[in-house]
Amino acid sequence: MAKANIEDYLEQGMYGKKEINPAERRKYLSSLRERVIMVLTQAQVLEKEVYTELLPLFKQHPKACVFLNGHMNYTHLIKYVKLATTHNIRYKIVLNKDHNSDLGLVFAEEFAIDLDNIYIEKKQKSVNIKPVKRSFWKRLIRFCRRIVK
Repeated sequence: MAKANIEDYLEQGMYGKKEINPAERRKYLSSLRERVIMVLTQAQVLEKEVYTELLPLFKQHPKACVFLNGHMNYTHLIKYVKLATTHNIRYKIVLNKDHNSDLGLVFAEEFAIDLDNIYIEKKQKSVNIKPVKRSFWKRLIRFCRRIVK
């Protein structure tokens, strides 16, 4: 029994502490899926506007933490850092040299909550249709027709 403990101790010293679900932790930026409240992909974090779906979640889970992907440029992450600090939410920038997750932001609790839908759909871009500007002569003819009627 003592020999097994020594071998475990030596392995831990050489290779580091054993992790539970290392692939899942790499994907969810050092958190587990069962703890995740909401995630944003890297493409969603790169958008100019902040996803306001986070605000009610910040109020519901004040002790949760925002994990940000360290492979992304800090200029894109700063808006979420500011949002987290204004709402007194902890944040961590996670950089895994061996793996780059497709997620840009993970909002997770310290304990298991196991929510079904953690992904937020991309915002629909509103398309502004500009009215076609008619030439001066067409507008004049149309104006004259209205007067005649």
